[in-house]
Amino acid sequence: MSQIKSKQVVMNGETFTINKRGWTVSRVVNYIGDAIIWIIIGVCALSCLIPFIHIFAKSVSEEAAVVANKVFLIPQGFQLEAYRRIFQDASLLRSMYVTVVVTIVFTALGMFLTVCCAYALTRPDFKGGKVCTVLIMFTYYFTAGIIPDYLLMNNLHMLDTWWCLILPLCFAPYNLLILKNNLQGSIPEDLFESARLDGASHFTILRKMVLPLSKPILATVALFYAVGRWNAYSDALYYIQRRTDLRPLQLKLYYLIVAATESLQSDAGSVQVMTNPEVMRAACIIFAAVPIICVYPFIQRYFVQGTMVGAVKG
Repeated sequence: MSQIKSKQVVMNGETFTINKRGWTVSRVVNYIGDAIIWIIIGVCALSCLIPFIHIFAKSVSEEAAVVANKVFLIPQGFQLEAYRRIFQDASLLRSMYVTVVVTIVFTALGMFLTVCCAYALTRPDFKGGKVCTVLIMFTYYFTAGIIPDYLLMNNLHMLDTWWCLILPLCFAPYNLLILKNNLQGSIPEDLFESARLDGASHFTILRKMVLPLSKPILATVALFYAVGRWNAYSDALYYIQRRTDLRPLQLKLYYLIVAATESLQSDAGSVQVMTNPEVMRAACIIFAAVPIICVYPFIQRYFVQGTMVGAVKG
């Protein structure tokens, strides 16, 4: 039963009665439920944040503390030798430039191909659309492997070029499936029919109707493309052999870690202070993650909307 408490208040010569609801079982249950939800959300947030804090603490801690596994969330000592060594490399800015250019061109080309293909596959008058969808999704589950890909790049004379970092992965079947399902579920077919009756072509419908109505999912797919290309380095490791000026940032940081490991092993008996590979690895992770972290807040609103598309029906 609810406990109702009444209180009389006199204002301007008139008496008002205010009812204040006391504590009830239902209200206590609601507060407990809210507290449990906040605890779960807090634990999930910490599970994502604590590893990043741990890596940053290792990157600015003294090497002896890192080797002794004494660093968890609070840095032990403070030194920037790993970051200093990263920025002292003259080719680092070149690698950053290569990564930025490749990521922008890769994302733009991937979005163009994905949007055009997804729109075509959603049109009911496109003959063989289901067959094309099955063939495209077949490549998502089954791939040829690294050796056939390398032989293909060699036969096309694309090794040690910009295009070997852009063309092979610029079309993702998974992103196509996301965008195709979104176009089919979020835009009514009546809008397409009314536009065709008004004389609009497919290019006009795509440019003036589909793209403006699909900003959230487009931002989501673009983020998938950009982050995937930014973090990739295995293809550059195989395809970029002689032209060191085309090494992207991730591959360059990989070689820095290898160099730090070799220096530590070769100078183990000397008194010269070298950068520990564990500290160097942590500094490289922070250095490579900061640009994406800076970009994400600007598209977070569209990203959240895009991931929620299709979650609510009605």
